[in-house]
This record gives sequence, structure tokens and C-alpha cells, in this order.
Amino acid sequence: MGLLTIIRKNKAKAREMRVLFLGLDNAGKTTILKRVSGGDVTTVSPTLGFNIQTLVRGEYTLNIWDVGGQRTLRPYWRNYFESTDAVVWVVDSSDALRLGDGADELRALLSEERLAGATLLVFANKQDLAGSLSLEQVRDALGLDAIESHKWRIVPCSAISGAGLDEGLDWVVGEVAGRLYWSGRATGTEFAKVPLPAAGGAVATAS
Repeated sequence: MGLLTIIRKNKAKAREMRVLFLGLDNAGKTTILKRVSGGDVTTVSPTLGFNIQTLVRGEYTLNIWDVGGQRTLRPYWRNYFESTDAVVWVVDSSDALRLGDGADELRALLSEERLAGATLLVFANKQDLAGSLSLEQVRDALGLDAIESHKWRIVPCSAISGAGLDEGLDWVVGEVAGRLYWSGRATGTEFAKVPLPAAGGAVATAS
């Protein structure tokens, strides 16, 4: 019975993924997490430290670390890098003035040894706001096409309406599962091979 218990615990652990939600302050990280977990997105306060949230998608449990993006907090991001399977980088598509700052922070993140090989999802958030930059504009401003060290994808979304959130998270789960499990697919789920959308949708590259 002892051995059976150990096997079950190992199987349960194998279905867990550690996901780090990062981005500049006011990008919408916490609002996205509230939306996908069924919370109230009308009352969201700035994250002054970090939040931990567990989200179940299919057979997989995502242990999500939502870390504040204020400039004074960014030096502490590195405290959360260990054992990270995926980074979700959230961008405020309506804040063109700070995209350069976001690009610099993202480049610094991807150079971190403890994040080597982590899957990268970029949420181009706030697409519901008038004047928001397009998917292509956000992609170019962040220099995503130059990334060769990580498998990445960018998805346009709205934390308020929920548009694009499921597509992005399903891709993350499928990509991480396909990378970590010997079978090469997320067994028992529909996340293993998430097809790329037609032109004008999300963009992905392989490392």
C-alpha cells in the first residue's frame, strides 16, 4: 500500500505546472486570473506583492504565481523563477508609451538561466479599448520574432470580456505538457495540439 501511495502521489505531481504571471503594473495580470477563475473583475486592486492561485484545466493543475509589476518590485521577480514551467507575460496594449520598458524587462527575463526552456505566452491585453495597438504592433514592439531561446506565442485578449484567455491558457497547457511528458502529448485532454489560427490571430514560433 505504501508503494501504491507513492506512485499515486508522483502521478498527481506530474500533472502540476508552475506558471509565472508577470508584466508591468496595470497590465491586467490579476484581472485575467480573476476572469478565468470566475471572480469579480470589477474590483481589482494593484498587486503589491504576489498572489498564488490554483487553476485546473483538463487533467492539469496550474499553480500560478501572480507577481506585482511596479518598478520597485521588479528586482524581486527573480525570487519566483525556480522550477517555472511557463511564463505568461501580460501587456497593456493601450499603453504604447511603456512598451519599450516592457520589452527591456522581457529580454532580461528570458536571459535568466532558471527560466531557460520555459514556455512563453504573451497576452496582448485590453484589446477591447479604443486605440489599443494591434497584435502585430505589440509583437514588433516586444521584438518577439527575435526570440529563439523559448517557444512563444502571442494572443490578443481582453481580461474584462474574457476574449482570448482560454485560447492562450490552453496553448500553454498543451505546450508544457508536450514538452514535459514522455508521450509528447497531454494525455486525456484536448490541449496537446492546439492549432494555430488563421491569419490575424495569434502568432507562434518554435525555438
